[in-house]
Amino acid sequence: MAEKQKILIVDDDRNIADLISLYLTKECFETRIEGDGEAALAAISDWEPDLILLDLMLPGIDGYQVCREVRSNSMVPIIMLSAKGEVFDKVLGLELGADDYMEKPFDSKELVARVKAVLRRSRSSAAPVAEETTEANEELRFPDLVINRRNYSVICMGQRLDMPPKELELLYYLASSPNRVYSREQLLDQIWGYDYMGDTRTVDVHIKRIREKIGDHKDWKITTVWGRGYRFEVN
Repeated sequence: MAEKQKILIVDDDRNIADLISLYLTKECFETRIEGDGEAALAAISDWEPDLILLDLMLPGIDGYQVCREVRSNSMVPIIMLSAKGEVFDKVLGLELGADDYMEKPFDSKELVARVKAVLRRSRSSAAPVAEETTEANEELRFPDLVINRRNYSVICMGQRLDMPPKELELLYYLASSPNRVYSREQLLDQIWGYDYMGDTRTVDVHIKRIREKIGDHKDWKITTVWGRGYRFEVN
């Protein structure tokens, strides 16, 4: 029998946490509930969940800080849950490395669908690479810019940049085909997966953050092709 995938539910509202656990248990997931950020970080370390459902408004260490701590040493998928529905809150969560964001109250079927979708994307990105794949073709080099997908690092003008996984993957994908134009829909499908339930504004937000970090260079830059999408332009 296949081992159940483990979902860590982090929410200080026990009623909501128990309800989420019930939904997921019915779908054959194993669940664990923690009610604050400090306990969540300890659970992540010793229980090693396959996915984290993370409420933002937690006592002590809030969900944003938990996400920062997790992303400093782990790529475990995170879906943020919050009653905050403002664009700023969603953008901040995604910038910190969350894989998805759901507003409360949410539909139980949608929650389960998003959990399954994020887990599928996670398994796909973690799949073993072909034997002939080497570190060399996991790294892109341009003048004053090195993008390494193997160790998830970006070095620009000699400085290592702090770049969440989705930003790095988006930059790598664009830079892999210099001067090729990709639509927002294509980028959304390639980086977030065809079953991602967000919208194309997610791409715009990530492009904006990448540009703020790497800037423009005389030999390369990310350009907007109005009415079509984006490209990594090289001279």
